[in-house]
Amino acid sequence: MNHTYTPDEIASMFKISKYTVYELIKRGELTAFKVGNKMRIEHEEVERFKGNRTPAPKSLPRGPGNATFPTGRALYLAGSHDFLVEHLVKYTGAESAGISIQPSYIGSLEGLMMLHRGSADIAAMHLLDPVSHEYNLPFIRQLFVHEPITVVRLASRKQGFIVAKENPKKVTGFQDLARPDVTMVNRQKGAGTRFLLDSFLANQSLSPASINGYETEEWTHLGAAAHISRGSADVAFGIQYAACQLGLDFIPVTVENFDLVFRWTPENSTALQHLLDLIHFTTFRDSVQQLDGYDAAELGSIIYEQH
Repeated sequence: MNHTYTPDEIASMFKISKYTVYELIKRGELTAFKVGNKMRIEHEEVERFKGNRTPAPKSLPRGPGNATFPTGRALYLAGSHDFLVEHLVKYTGAESAGISIQPSYIGSLEGLMMLHRGSADIAAMHLLDPVSHEYNLPFIRQLFVHEPITVVRLASRKQGFIVAKENPKKVTGFQDLARPDVTMVNRQKGAGTRFLLDSFLANQSLSPASINGYETEEWTHLGAAAHISRGSADVAFGIQYAACQLGLDFIPVTVENFDLVFRWTPENSTALQHLLDLIHFTTFRDSVQQLDGYDAAELGSIIYEQH
């Protein structure tokens, strides 16, 4: 008689969570059948899946004994605010996912510094290096020399001007920010969006002192967009999704990369590996495709790692 496996046995075999197994079945990547209320997978299907499965990089750190999460320890995420990060936190917070992420939205730079100090497990960042015009990696390489880290692409996203419906102040470029009849709202110091804005201002020889509202700070994209919605500012530099959430208009300027940086330790490696499984194998990718202003084509790609 042909041998069959339970989802628990498949999870143990491939060193992934049972949640990931059910998601693979849901996506049609692993074929199963029911016996009563129980799921079963045939031996031939397991062999087929083995042949099609792309192995993780050999250098990727693993948890002690490759045990599966949960371990009772939350993952701490610090860094830039993004709706996609919020979405990931909520997605993993589902009871069946077995992962707990505690976020702190303190800006890309401070999030990376917290990761460097060992006060966080994950940094969320989008920092543009003005010299190389490369996102994130120049800063990461400067801070992390010996520590085991993995940089995971979350998505690319559109940044630009958030303005009221029909753009009543006719803002079309950065020079308009210096007009006396235009008031902007900014992001806080250390935010990746603030870095990006300052880079554009410097390239166009615009002084922050010439911009009304430059010193007015908000800590999230939605907070900045809310100023436009209630009429306390005319323009914010932010992401398209925030504008869409409040029914505002958006003028695209650039596309940037948003990455997650994992710092591996003996205490968190099991949970981080489980989180990678979730990003790679579940319906999280499909849910991201529904968010305006995001491109998830590279979601889950390993951009850089050292061990």
